[in-house]
Amino acid sequence: MSFLAMPHPAAARRLFLGQSGLVLSGAAVALLAGKDVLAAKSQGAAGDIQILNTALGAELEAIAAYQLGAESKLLQKPVLDLALTFQGHHKEHADVLAKTVSKLGGNPVAAKAKYNFPAEQLTSQADVLKFAAKLEQGAVSAYLGAVPLFGNRDLSKAAASILGDEAMHWAILRQALGEAPVPSAFVA
Repeated sequence: MSFLAMPHPAAARRLFLGQSGLVLSGAAVALLAGKDVLAAKSQGAAGDIQILNTALGAELEAIAAYQLGAESKLLQKPVLDLALTFQGHHKEHADVLAKTVSKLGGNPVAAKAKYNFPAEQLTSQADVLKFAAKLEQGAVSAYLGAVPLFGNRDLSKAAASILGDEAMHWAILRQALGEAPVPSAFVA
């Protein structure tokens, strides 16, 4: 049976959603759509650098999260391959974001030495998938909030492209969990 067709009980689906302490979905959305970034918009390139660095920090966090999932030994081969593919996408995003920050005259943020992931709550493949899906959902919301904030419209286009990739990740992870891959007609 394909991992995309594996059914999971409704209670298991809600487990992680109700107990998550995810840094990316809360912090990234708050930073990208928060007052600091809105104030930065009026600062032109400096504001764009701040938004890009926030996105870079979120991408670096996603890379670390997928590494945690990969090293958990909880993922079956096809799911592990998928996680590593998505991690590779996040690495590509991070590389482009860091280069863009540098090109604009800023200093790219570095990965944290340690992230506060709920590792103790990851006890099954479904838990890891739910964790990753929540991260991707947060990334979608964060990029959605960031797109209109860029002073440079080319950066908005690039962020929208990354948003599309994050949305596909989220949909595929939802499908892998036996959930509707696209839960509504609009992304909030």
